[in-house]
Amino acid sequence: MDYLGIDFSCAIGSLRDGKFPEKDCLLPLISKLLGYCIVAASTTVKLPQILKILKHRSVRGLSIVGFELEVVGYTIALAYCLHKGLPFSAFGELAFLLIQAIILVAIIYYFSQDVGTKTWIKALLYCAVAPTILAGQIDPVLFEALYASQHAIFFFARVPQIWENFKNKSTGELSFLTCFMNFGGSMVRVFTSIQEKAPTSVILGSVLGVLTNGTILSQIIIYLRPRAQKEKKDK
Repeated sequence: MDYLGIDFSCAIGSLRDGKFPEKDCLLPLISKLLGYCIVAASTTVKLPQILKILKHRSVRGLSIVGFELEVVGYTIALAYCLHKGLPFSAFGELAFLLIQAIILVAIIYYFSQDVGTKTWIKALLYCAVAPTILAGQIDPVLFEALYASQHAIFFFARVPQIWENFKNKSTGELSFLTCFMNFGGSMVRVFTSIQEKAPTSVILGSVLGVLTNGTILSQIIIYLRPRAQKEKKDK
């Protein structure tokens, strides 16, 4: 019994015999199911952040460079996974995250006061180069180099935001829900990448996501309490 690339026959057969499915049967099944859960959840993961900005009409405390680098990182990661022919359950969330990240950057540009010519040049450059990368129409060696650099890109996408939070002792308009889902998704993706026998570079990228997203999430929790106490005193 195969559905969406998930083989249920092993588990169902064991249950029919009154036995609990063995590890070699259960882990791949759990991995596939979790993979599709991540893909489904990714369709709305950045929605809380988008709605928070629109509600407050403010991008206070947000690192524009960080969100721009996210778009670049998602583009490279998605192109690489497509090029490697990995199953959709192993990378499908990247497509939805890329779309939402582009929308988010556009909204940040709209509510930012310091958007100048350089910003539009960067946007046009991305629109010109991204289709070629996504189509995989570049040298294989360069592709591997780009994917290797993608880990650094995601790392440096988080560092400006982490520093901004530390400097301001506040996370500004960052959405707790979005950051929590990013962290949880990275945790699950480490497991699914191992089970899907993804390249080591893919697994390392997920581990890096756990560390950086975990740091930002902890900052939100740490700085949320002093802010709540201050607002209570003001009242």
